[in-house]
Amino acid sequence: MKYPISPEFTVTLHLSLALEDGTVMESTFEDEPLTFTMGDGTLVEGLELGLYGLKAGDRQRLVLDPEQAFGLHDAARQHSMARKDFPDEQALEPGLIMGFDTPAGEELSGTILSVDGDSVAVDFNHPLAGRVVVFEVEILEVVPLIQ
Repeated sequence: MKYPISPEFTVTLHLSLALEDGTVMESTFEDEPLTFTMGDGTLVEGLELGLYGLKAGDRQRLVLDPEQAFGLHDAARQHSMARKDFPDEQALEPGLIMGFDTPAGEELSGTILSVDGDSVAVDFNHPLAGRVVVFEVEILEVVPLIQ
């Protein structure tokens, strides 16, 4: 039986994530497929919503606005940090994406924007925030958690 994708179903699929200009940021089509449970936070909400009702064998192309994908770019998430807060041996170059520990012990990614003397500008927005993205998916398997 081919089940339609619904909440709390396990889904195996191939996907690619690209920018509007066709630049592929990530793809599983030439690699192992992705398996996850709907609602577990693996996928951005906009993509997950676009999968509901699809069945094994279906292909879908979804164009997501920033609000549906990785959010709008928020200037308040750009911060200036002291160079001394980084390891001395760490080469800091604009575009470098690094992991930072929050006071709550979680890891947050940040992109180095610039290094000016003792000051480092870091952007804590998702690297694709503010961008329209295109997801291509091929559903391989849909399985209910409880059978």
